Amino acid sequence: MRAQTLSKNRVAVAACFLVATACWLVVAADEKRAAKPAFNQSTTKAIFFDSVSSAIRGQRPTIDTLRQQTAAAAAPAATGGGATGGAPKVDGTWDNMITAGSIEDEVKKRKLHYDSVVTLPGPFKSGGYQDARLDLMVMASLFAVISEYKGEVRFKKDAAAARDLLARTAFRCNSGTSQVFNEANARKEDLQSLMSGSGLGERRAEEGNDWSAILDRSPLMEYMEELKDQLKTASNSEAAVKAEPNEVRRPAELLAIIGYILHQEGMDDADDEDYKAYCVQMTNGALTVRRGLDANDYKTVGDGVGVITTSCDDCHGEYR
Repeated sequence: MRAQTLSKNRVAVAACFLVATACWLVVAADEKRAAKPAFNQSTTKAIFFDSVSSAIRGQRPTIDTLRQQTAAAAAPAATGGGATGGAPKVDGTWDNMITAGSIEDEVKKRKLHYDSVVTLPGPFKSGGYQDARLDLMVMASLFAVISEYKGEVRFKKDAAAARDLLARTAFRCNSGTSQVFNEANARKEDLQSLMSGSGLGERRAEEGNDWSAILDRSPLMEYMEELKDQLKTASNSEAAVKAEPNEVRRPAELLAIIGYILHQEGMDDADDEDYKAYCVQMTNGALTVRRGLDANDYKTVGDGVGVITTSCDDCHGEYR
């Protein structure tokens, strides 16, 4: 009896399968499909290339050639050429990149921030030493610029000595120990003497600027990001630029000298031509901002800000 039941079940399954197959064949037979297209080679030859190589005229492009073309296309914006005027010229003298007013204002600003950081050993040890390191390196760089500035600017007499003192302490601010705090506090007193006009006495200073002994690139990059944010905020509208032009000029001029410092001898990657090109592009963009301010041309200001942003973003993509 059981065998008969199994046999009947198998017959039923087989019958269902045959019915389903027959239905599929009927549908497939009724389905209409487009005929395979026929191409005439003599006709399509005028439209399609035989290979990718035959579609390229001249030499096949490389990564280097594409970079050169991109740089060439960006040059008018970076240099500020075109209808709005000629390219800003950078001959290596600080006077052509930053005004005395911008330097003096930034020294005062960083000094006030430094005063708020170096207060008590506890907060200094808890992370204040990192802020102190940044402030000291920024001020050391500014005093280095002042020491080579050809025009009239405050603190010139003591600039080289201040540069060496602040840089030495900055490099020691890798921790918040009591010894480091005491030295940082001594620099606080030195800065106050400078601001009051008392000076630093007859302190001995090294000849010339050895940038590798003045600052590290990492803190300078952090400072650069601060300046970029300040510049973007101050230039976000034509009304804002007209209302506070110095709030645009100061960060722009500071970015100009940073771009120059970054590729000086002794700095990281200073011998890398691609890296140097990014630095020069940023400096040119910053000087384009200043030229726009001088000409009361908001579009040129915006173009310069765009060049700064592009050069920084592209550089970070390769070197960060």
